[in-house]
Amino acid sequence: MTGLVAFRSGVLRLQEYSLFTYDVLRSIPAGWRYRRDTLEQMYLIGAQSFVIVFLAGLFMGVIMAIEGGHRLETFGAKMLVGRTTSLALFRELGPVITGLMLAARTGAKNASELGSMQVSEQIDALRAFGTNPVEKLAVPRLLAALIMFLPLTLVADLVGLIGGMFVSDLWLNVDKSFFWHSAIYDLKVKDLIVGFAKPVIFSFFISTISCFYGLRTTGGTTGVGRAAVNAVVVSSVIVLFNDFIFTKVIWSVL
Repeated sequence: MTGLVAFRSGVLRLQEYSLFTYDVLRSIPAGWRYRRDTLEQMYLIGAQSFVIVFLAGLFMGVIMAIEGGHRLETFGAKMLVGRTTSLALFRELGPVITGLMLAARTGAKNASELGSMQVSEQIDALRAFGTNPVEKLAVPRLLAALIMFLPLTLVADLVGLIGGMFVSDLWLNVDKSFFWHSAIYDLKVKDLIVGFAKPVIFSFFISTISCFYGLRTTGGTTGVGRAAVNAVVVSSVIVLFNDFIFTKVIWSVL
């Protein structure tokens, strides 16, 4: 009985999210009216996330080069470390790690900010003054995420590749120029399309899910914390699920 109630609650929540997403998409033209808010969110979501994305991409590249290089060395194929590192970063690790980092940071930020406004009745005040909260609060965050996630993913990819290049030169004795040539030459257009399409999809779901939980917050300060946790958890799961879809379905189509 408890499982049935939970399933029904999940279906109703999915329905609410679908209607909310439709409302957000319908309100996108209002982004021009609130372009100052969009620029502010671009700074908060994008520029302030640069350090964490930079470090995540760097360490992923270093780890991939070390682990992949040692495994390949046992087969006498350590010269392929550049190829394996670049494919892993551009196709999978770069978008996914960036998506998870931003799901945690941006998801918690959006949900906690909007949740605090909801429980303090600031959302009701906006409605009383004739302002649509979706247009004012959700749309700028969505547009900012759509614009900034792709450059951040590119930063993670390039930094990881550079980190892997130096590690391969120092510990595996793979020449930097050979590593770079192997890494770039073996990338196909299909790899770039898949790797750069993922951040766009991830940013859409992360921003809409976090705003949804924020605007549906109830229960005071405890509810704000619960909304932030739910936004991060659900966004992270959706990032991994969408990565599976790209890997299994879209990659086969392309």
